[in-house]
Amino acid sequence: MAVCGGMGEVEGRATEQTRLICTGRNVVPARPKIMLAQDRLNNNLALLGGYINPVHQMGSDPSPNYVLSVAFEIKRHADPLPFGRVINPSRNSSSRRSWLPWGSLSRVVPSSELFQRSMSRTSSHFCDLDHEDEDEDIETLADIEEGHEEDQKFHQSPLPLLLPPAFVKSEQPPPPPKKKSTSRLSVILLDQGLFTVYKRLFVVCLALNITGLVLAAIGEFPYARNRAALFSIANIFVLVLCRSEAFLRVVFWLAVNVLGWYWVPLKVKTMTTSLLQSLGGIHSGCGISSITWLVYALILTLKNRGDTTPEIIAVASAILGLLCLSSLAAFPLLRHLHHNVFERTHRFAGWTALALLWAFVTLTISYDPLTKSYRNNLGSRLIKHQEFWFTLGITVLIIIPWLSIRRVHVRTSSPSGHAAIIKFDGGIKPGILGRISPSPFSEWHAFGIISDNKTEHMMLAGAVGDFTKSLVDNPPNTLWVRKVHFAGLPYLTNMYGRVLLVATGSGICVFLSFLLQPCKADVCLLWVTKGVEQNFGREIKEWMSGHPKEKVIVHDTAVLGRPNVSEMSVDAARRFGAEVVIVTSNPEGSRDVVNACKAAGIAAFGPIWDS
Repeated sequence: MAVCGGMGEVEGRATEQTRLICTGRNVVPARPKIMLAQDRLNNNLALLGGYINPVHQMGSDPSPNYVLSVAFEIKRHADPLPFGRVINPSRNSSSRRSWLPWGSLSRVVPSSELFQRSMSRTSSHFCDLDHEDEDEDIETLADIEEGHEEDQKFHQSPLPLLLPPAFVKSEQPPPPPKKKSTSRLSVILLDQGLFTVYKRLFVVCLALNITGLVLAAIGEFPYARNRAALFSIANIFVLVLCRSEAFLRVVFWLAVNVLGWYWVPLKVKTMTTSLLQSLGGIHSGCGISSITWLVYALILTLKNRGDTTPEIIAVASAILGLLCLSSLAAFPLLRHLHHNVFERTHRFAGWTALALLWAFVTLTISYDPLTKSYRNNLGSRLIKHQEFWFTLGITVLIIIPWLSIRRVHVRTSSPSGHAAIIKFDGGIKPGILGRISPSPFSEWHAFGIISDNKTEHMMLAGAVGDFTKSLVDNPPNTLWVRKVHFAGLPYLTNMYGRVLLVATGSGICVFLSFLLQPCKADVCLLWVTKGVEQNFGREIKEWMSGHPKEKVIVHDTAVLGRPNVSEMSVDAARRFGAEVVIVTSNPEGSRDVVNACKAAGIAAFGPIWDS
């Protein structure tokens, strides 16, 4: 039975609620049946505020025509007549509707909660480089960083007409297929490619060590066979060196000052950038290699127990156990799901292993297998052995960052309730990152630094994990900091001539300093975010203002909608003539921008796992 035979009429403007009146003609032609049908329809439509009203036409046909009238209110949309769909209200339990009887006319109106959910929720922006454990009830990284709507089906579709069961068609259109969700871990480990520079360095480092181990085992490398423990200690030294923030600060400075000339080929610069941001591959490869060499050394020692002591075997076994524990804690899945466990295990197991390493070196060097006793002239013998110097180097590299720890006063504010701005005294050069902690022996978190290199600098932290949420809920007056700041990928901007910097959300924190102070490179900044002033405050909004449009591009998704960041980045890079694109976003967003730029023939870099 046709209910609505005519077209709907939409009254009102964009800011008014719209009333839709749908009319139908000749519902039931037979006179006796009309009264019964009218009663049934009026009973059903009373719930909807509708009614059947007989209308006699002028002319020869005395039988009345019946007009079905239904009144309700919907939210205005770009398409004013999308009322063909029928949605089962039970499909979304969070969408409640109120039945408000007004005389004989009732309306179906969305509750106030529905209107709130249909609006864009304030984003939680963050750029915590240590990747804190995200709560499951927080939006996906792409939604947070690019300013997606919380639930686009409420934002894009008006409230549909709900009809009684008698008018609902049995054949409903199938629901649209859901977008396949991408795991953050899969993006980090798989979608970035199987042959990345990081993984190549890991394979090369491990292959070199395995080759040397095999040659030692078959007797072709006697030096390594006799000094297997030394090779294990050397690998530990290299892996600590690749994570030494003081050492890397010097390396990044040298790279910028040596290669940052216009006559240096772009290929050399991009290769250096790839190498420096992928040193984690050497760190991981040396970690596995140190375990294999120590296992080999223990096997040889157990075969010749007469030339050693039980104390040396016990200490070496304990070191091996701690190295294995640290490696297991760094396994990507465990590190991703339980980052605090990884961090504390790495720290305390590493310190314990270092103390045992000193005991191992002291015992092995001072022990004389000929006399079966320990010598007294330990000092003169230690300085003649490579094991001592490697162990001393490991100790110095580990101690340096802890010597610079200070507890400082901070000024914390929260512009939106979803992000915290932490201000410190002292200016910092662009591209530098820093670490803060509520408890120095528990956890450390790295953030980009915003500074004009004058009197103060600041960090921007989104309320994502437990620590960053506490910065918003309970703003601290003091925090622990490391005075030795470290350089990251943004620091290499000055190695190039023209650079496009792409940021989403609070990723702007690592790039904003390039606008606030002079830098060697000519930069163009593209920032995609939502609610600049609402989420980041008036100060950051003013910093982004007053620049030429071709140098600073701000896309506010709350006003302009969600863009295709990859296409925007490629277009901006071509217009600006950028030599390289550097992006800071969530893993999926960074991957898409980097891949799009590389497909367009533009060098691009973004954060990688364990960079």
